[in-house]
Amino acid sequence: MFDDGSKIVKLFGLSFNVGNCVAGLVTAIIVCAVLIWLSRNLQMKPTGKQNILEWIVDFTNGIVKSAIPSAQGSNYGLLAFLLFVFIFVANQLGLIIQFVIGDVTYIKSPTASPMTTLTLAFMVLVISHIAGVNRFGFKGYVKNTFLSPMPVLFPIKILEQFTNFITLALRLYGNIYAGEVLLKLVFQMAQSHGILTFIPAMPLEMIWQGFSVFIGAIQAYVFVTLAMVYISQKVEKEA
Repeated sequence: MFDDGSKIVKLFGLSFNVGNCVAGLVTAIIVCAVLIWLSRNLQMKPTGKQNILEWIVDFTNGIVKSAIPSAQGSNYGLLAFLLFVFIFVANQLGLIIQFVIGDVTYIKSPTASPMTTLTLAFMVLVISHIAGVNRFGFKGYVKNTFLSPMPVLFPIKILEQFTNFITLALRLYGNIYAGEVLLKLVFQMAQSHGILTFIPAMPLEMIWQGFSVFIGAIQAYVFVTLAMVYISQKVEKEA
């Protein structure tokens, strides 16, 4: 009932979901445009839109410092900033516009697709392991990540990598997808019996959209926080 359908295109032997690609591209364009606008005419004493940019930078730097208090944390400020801004905009995109042709939705929240959130989570997983190797060398990374504090925990440490990856992706996907499903239900209710359902459904739709903005911001914060925690597990020395 809530399947938006999909248009799959094969290129170089790989399958691409056009809707996911278009939604992700639109999100990236919006993020680039907003950040370029916010960063124009920077001044030593910030005013107006520069305050917004610096507040976001300070906010994401705070997330990094809380997870990686050592000097290593300075290496991941930009990653945390870009992740937060991209995921926040991606979470809100489906609330602003949905572009549907036939049975296929080409523009919606990219994070309402598990493939997008799994990709983001996999990127964080790969970065965290590369960071661990760069920090300690391969042998030191293996010892710090998988054999500390006791080698007997090695199987659990391996399993932990998979559970971290899956939970990071599905937590974001589940919250955003559920929000969009509820919005569709309210919209369908508004259309079901004319004016009798339209009047009560509209305030409910606006209230839930406002709540969805809040949920989208919280989920962006949670994703970035957990990403930094996972990276810290690879670059911080285990006791």
